[in-house]
Amino acid sequence: MNKLYVIVPILLLIAFSGVYVMHSKDAAAQAAFAAAEAEQRAAAEAAKKAEAERQAREDADRRAAERLAEERRKEEEKTARWEATSRQIAEDTAGFLVQFERLGTEARELEARLASLRSERDRASQAAFDLAKEIEAARIAKRNAELEIQRLVEMTARRSGTTLGGTLIGANP
Repeated sequence: MNKLYVIVPILLLIAFSGVYVMHSKDAAAQAAFAAAEAEQRAAAEAAKKAEAERQAREDADRRAAERLAEERRKEEEKTARWEATSRQIAEDTAGFLVQFERLGTEARELEARLASLRSERDRASQAAFDLAKEIEAARIAKRNAELEIQRLVEMTARRSGTTLGGTLIGANP
């Protein structure tokens, strides 16, 4: 019986080793298959990821190009508006300068005309004053002449003793 204790475990060990080797070959084949599948999946995922990254890069490049084109377009529009505004300001400035010169010339002519009218008015005013002065001098001379005539008439009447209206001039009744 002693041999049985050694032979049975050895037989069982050999049987177990055979089963173990068969199963380990199957397990290795399954592991290799799983590894190949995992590798294929990883390669597919890497390809999918690379494709996604390529598409993302292309999309980002396209969007960047669109953004740059839009920015260029906006900048060109802004420049065009600025140039149009500058051109309009220059045209307006030139027009206003021409108008300024024309109005300045007209103002100088009007000022000269105003000065001549003022001097003409002053001459007319002086002439009117001189005429009024002459008229007043003539009135004074006329009055003086009338007073002189009255005085001469009175003196002549006193000398002749005639009365005006029946009484003696200068006599008390």
